Amino acid sequence: MANSKRKQLTKTSRLPPSLEQESKSTDNVIDNDNASLKNVPPGSVAAEAPVSTAHPTPTPAPCPTAAGHFFRLCSGYDFSNFSNLDNFTNWLQRPVDGAALGIFRMLYGAAMLIDIAEERGGGQLDVRYGEPQHCHFPLFNSISALAYPLMGCVYLCMWLGAWGILLGYRFRLSCLCFIVPYWYIFLLDKPTWNNHSYLFGLVGVLLLFTQAESYCSLDRLLSPHSSHGQLVPYWNYFLIKFQFFLLYAYAGLKKFSPEWLSGYAMSSLSQHWVFAPFRQVLDAELIDLLIVHWFTAFFDLSIAFFMTVEKTRLLVTPFMISFHLMNSRLFHIGMFPWVCLAEVPLFFGFDWPRKMFRRQNAKHASVEAPTAFSKPRLLAKLRAVIICGYCGLQLFLPYSHFITKGFNNWTNGLYGYSWDMMMHSYDTVLTSIKVVDNDNQRVHNLNPYAFTEYDRWTKYADMAVQYAKCIEKNIQTDMAKHHSSSPLIGQNISIYFDIWCSMNGRFQQRTFDPRVDLLKAPWSPFEPTPWSLPLLTELNHMRPKLRTITTEVLAWNNYSDVIFVADFPGLMLSNFISPDLNNCTLTILEGNVRYQSEKESEAYFLTAGKSIALESNATHHVTTIGHKPASYLYTFVNKTMLEHSDDHADDGTSKSRPLLPLWDEFQQRVTNYQNFLKHLGNCVLYLLYGVPIPMAIRDVE
Repeated sequence: MANSKRKQLTKTSRLPPSLEQESKSTDNVIDNDNASLKNVPPGSVAAEAPVSTAHPTPTPAPCPTAAGHFFRLCSGYDFSNFSNLDNFTNWLQRPVDGAALGIFRMLYGAAMLIDIAEERGGGQLDVRYGEPQHCHFPLFNSISALAYPLMGCVYLCMWLGAWGILLGYRFRLSCLCFIVPYWYIFLLDKPTWNNHSYLFGLVGVLLLFTQAESYCSLDRLLSPHSSHGQLVPYWNYFLIKFQFFLLYAYAGLKKFSPEWLSGYAMSSLSQHWVFAPFRQVLDAELIDLLIVHWFTAFFDLSIAFFMTVEKTRLLVTPFMISFHLMNSRLFHIGMFPWVCLAEVPLFFGFDWPRKMFRRQNAKHASVEAPTAFSKPRLLAKLRAVIICGYCGLQLFLPYSHFITKGFNNWTNGLYGYSWDMMMHSYDTVLTSIKVVDNDNQRVHNLNPYAFTEYDRWTKYADMAVQYAKCIEKNIQTDMAKHHSSSPLIGQNISIYFDIWCSMNGRFQQRTFDPRVDLLKAPWSPFEPTPWSLPLLTELNHMRPKLRTITTEVLAWNNYSDVIFVADFPGLMLSNFISPDLNNCTLTILEGNVRYQSEKESEAYFLTAGKSIALESNATHHVTTIGHKPASYLYTFVNKTMLEHSDDHADDGTSKSRPLLPLWDEFQQRVTNYQNFLKHLGNCVLYLLYGVPIPMAIRDVE
């Protein structure tokens, strides 16, 4: 009789067709090859998905359609899982093995331990936070840096949190200890933002809500009979995989634009040794265009889809690994390639670590899978809605720049959360800061990097205003301390920025109106900035011509060069020609200008195609006249370098840089980490015992 009841129960508790079909994929816990439910200890089923003893009416699965088959082919999932909230909730809540998530947690924690000392600035704590006049650029002006010893404690908390994530010890508390200081430091300085730093912070927040400590953790070792067990709800995986999926997909979408596909963003990467095999069949320009730009755009857009679909996963994995390894050599992007590589195994089932490291003598009792389909509880539905809200927010933020118009300059929004990675390269040739004493109208030139080592403020209006106000504050502080030696009479000052920059192979042009006092300049996060000068896109058609001219000028000799300039009507460029330069020539490409040298009283009117020789060791002025921008170029030869070129040609002192300087990089990282630990120790000793802290002084060129 007992046997007949067991047979009857087995016969009636079946999955609905939608979930039964899902069990055949690599992402299903019922699949013995992925979940190994028959080898899970008793009591390890996740508390989030209890077995129902009721007899609910399963939601009938829709008949397979061509669209449904196509959706499954593209995404790897059945469309019925997304047909209504109940199915979607059950799909997210289904228990899966937490082994792969535990390995990702460990790798992420290890990467963050390295990242804290490098890109978070731990190795330069004294320089970044030890100078009282150091300028910071917080997202919200209410955020400010703590005193240096306290900032050391903030980094210590973050460091201990990363260790806790790696070891899986008091996991929730460790995540909080890591992500709270991380986001505080992240929001404190916008110039340090980049997409992967934003990604690291998001992943840390997502891990906080998961059960990633269910495998290979001290929490699991110390509490082997924990209620969580070895199974976790599938949404633990889904959120992290979605975040990385979005990273690749949006990076590809942003690259499918004329700005990237034109091939000017990364125009010199072909010279790197990683492209040496391609140089056997393609020239440098084709490598830059076809491989660096076109192939990368296709790769970013498609790789996440190919990794999701089981039939293409193994085929594209070598490309995924090679891509990130190449990035680790091409760019200084810290732990980003390694965190992306740590995420790759999440696409290969849930229990692959258990298969690799399964002990031969381990014998576990059998546990029946929760196969009955039950109506999800209200809490589970609410969680599914929150997950959908988070995904919607992440889908919306990269295209939300129509709201935050004040952060739009040459590019839309602040750099770091839009996944527009490597889309823009900048070349800044001139940065000038003028402090005007309004009491006597005297002009004082200030070193642009006197109070910061960052340069992103030269391209973003919000940071330019913050820097100007920080400069004003520092000047007022110095005047209060050393009034007699101050070059200023009073505190009634104005500050003007004159910054010349080129983006993606364009002309050098001004980023801000140099006639606007930034201490009084209007700025709002929701309104366009009137004094931020637009990118001269109407001159884009000249970029091929600029590249041709550059090639011709550089062929003169090893010390010839050219600079392309474009300016707005009514503005004047004052340019000093160094005595180290000779054969200097000014040539007008488009528009009309008025040229005048300080050594001559006569002014010259120059039109397109006209040239004039320039005198060295003298200042001249070029004023754009008319109703449209003017473009022109300077050609010159560095005679000092030319004269001394033979002195160093055969001295035998030059050393070739190794192609793969792994040992040098390792030593640098070890030294940097030692400095980081010293900074932490100095801060703790100062707070506990008042031991003086040795301080480094930042070099200001």
